Amino acid sequence: MSGNMFGKMFRMITFGESHGPEIGAVVDGCPAGMALSESDIQVDLDRRRPGQSRFTTQRREDDLVKIVSGVFEGKTTGTPIGLIIENQDQRSRDYTEIQDLFRPGHADWTYLKKYGRRDYRGGGRASARETAMRVASGAIARKVLKAQGVQIQGCLIAMGPERVDRERWDWGEVEKNPFFCPDPEAAVRFEALLDACRSRGDSVGAMLEVVAKGVGVGWGEPVYGRLDADLAGGMMGINAVKSVEIGAGSRVASGYGSQFCDEMVVDGERREGVRFLTNHSGGILGGISNGDDIVVRLAVKPTPSIHTELRTVDTFGNPRTIKTRGRHDPCVGIRAVPVAEAMMALVLVDHYLRHRACAGVFSGRDD
Repeated sequence: MSGNMFGKMFRMITFGESHGPEIGAVVDGCPAGMALSESDIQVDLDRRRPGQSRFTTQRREDDLVKIVSGVFEGKTTGTPIGLIIENQDQRSRDYTEIQDLFRPGHADWTYLKKYGRRDYRGGGRASARETAMRVASGAIARKVLKAQGVQIQGCLIAMGPERVDRERWDWGEVEKNPFFCPDPEAAVRFEALLDACRSRGDSVGAMLEVVAKGVGVGWGEPVYGRLDADLAGGMMGINAVKSVEIGAGSRVASGYGSQFCDEMVVDGERREGVRFLTNHSGGILGGISNGDDIVVRLAVKPTPSIHTELRTVDTFGNPRTIKTRGRHDPCVGIRAVPVAEAMMALVLVDHYLRHRACAGVFSGRDD
């Protein structure tokens, strides 16, 4: 199986299965000399960890990360950083009775058709359990970016038909409720909606927003290394994500140029000497960062593992019905917030290093 590596200059490769003994990652390209400890990574993993409220899967995992290489005397050495998390609460028996059934909405059927075999225990490699290693790797990326003045924060802005009110937006509320929601009143409505979904064995989708502040001007390339294209690819690579938009996103399709051009004015207080009056572009113009906040939104589909009986087929080609048992998130979008932050960090740090390596004009002798 290929496709387990992400990034160019700052690269992450993950390994392990949902119900295997452990999951892990190797992070290559981290600059040497940066202070790094397990506690730096653990804080982000704890935000993603399952079983922290009744609104997420009750699988009990401590998600304690171990650094097994790439750090000496508390600082990165510039060599690959190895990360390991042991799986503790595998309940493979939950999947035994459906091992010959394809779960609608999952990768069971496509995985088997591609590889000729599959790990039916929670989806194996295709499980969202893998995203713990993205969060761990992203924590390292965030620390590199923080030294450059970049801050990344995500939140949940919609769940099913319920939306946040941007007039009540408060980033300080995000860590005060189990939904990473910046609107405390919307969080109350999210709670009622999820309770109703759980009572009828259903699930619900969500919309997330991730913002990066402090990104310099010039990150990204104008053709095949576009910053917006890489961000879209990184976010679409998260389990259950079905659409990604940057800045004004899909709203531009029904608008006019007079509405969505980000006008510019002279501003002597800024290093670049200009300021944009609006940010419909989401901080990226022509694939290159313009210094404004980078704003990305992503839509997460409802969890397909539901307790409602659905029609399917089995591995022998017979029509069957299936009712998924076990522990599942009624809204997978909740725990996707730290994952989306991590993917934002992984893309940005990669482009930061690429920009640092090749930006500017050659000024040496021409001989």
